[in-house]
Amino acid sequence: MLDVRRREFIALLGGAAAAWPRAARAQQPAMPVIGFLNSQSPEGYAEPMRGFRQGLKEAGYIEGENLAIEYRWANNEMGRLPALAVELVRRRVAVIATTGGASTALAAKAATTTIPIVFTAGDDPVRRGLVASLARPGGNLTGVSFLVVELLAKRLELLRELVPGAARAAVLVNPAETVNTEITLRDVEAAARGFGLQVQVLKADTSDEINAAFESMGRERPDVLFVAATAFFVARRIQLVQLAAFYRLPAAYPLRDFTEAGGLISYGSSITDAYRHVGVYTGRILKGAKPEDLPVVQSSKFELVVNRQTAKMLGLDIPATLLATADQVIE
Repeated sequence: MLDVRRREFIALLGGAAAAWPRAARAQQPAMPVIGFLNSQSPEGYAEPMRGFRQGLKEAGYIEGENLAIEYRWANNEMGRLPALAVELVRRRVAVIATTGGASTALAAKAATTTIPIVFTAGDDPVRRGLVASLARPGGNLTGVSFLVVELLAKRLELLRELVPGAARAAVLVNPAETVNTEITLRDVEAAARGFGLQVQVLKADTSDEINAAFESMGRERPDVLFVAATAFFVARRIQLVQLAAFYRLPAAYPLRDFTEAGGLISYGSSITDAYRHVGVYTGRILKGAKPEDLPVVQSSKFELVVNRQTAKMLGLDIPATLLATADQVIE
């Protein structure tokens, strides 16, 4: 009888021991899941994504250790953004980080009024209807404004410095980005008047329309080209820089992605730094901060990149002052 009771007691202990790990696991908090939504494709985004993960790390989160990320890339098909945003909402992610243009953030905003959204926007987020104000965003959105539109007068000035005899400037815009186009044309035309430049406006929303725009420039022969800051043009940067080279057009671009692809000159905010800020804000929200209490960050890190090889091909001499102030000179 004693042996029977001893065996029952040992079995009871064994069962309890087996149950302890399960109970401990059940008491551990579930790993938070965030959504990442981008209008473009992962190719070429290694450096910005490094910045995003660095920002998360600064806030105390490392993917795969104490954080999971659901990625949704629209692969340059802007019409897919609303459905991808809805997928993340249905997944019940804790935060949605939106990058690749204001259209991405607008798609997420239309999909949820409760899940916090941290965005990047190349133009004024107040004008785009993302937030009520920069200091007091209101609602469930906050993020980073990296001022690619606001810096366009400086880009035109740099282009004029490279081509001092320029009299006619072509401006390429994307009509699908109506607010962006309106601001770009307003500011470029004002800056061009100050430089004594005539402006020719060209519009493109497809790859074929980009080809047609350059064919038009081939006939009209402007002295320089100014490319507006839109997610679509970033996605088509290879096509743009190759056509600019084919038609021997000195061109200014909003981001270093273009000069790294062979463009002549770019000036704009650091996208990697903007993504880092998105990561930091995402982490802060996971820890309990509310978007409405986090002011929109305005980029303060700007990059001037000059492609010396492209300048040589175009027969341009880069002024020594420009080389001295450039953050990077691509040889």
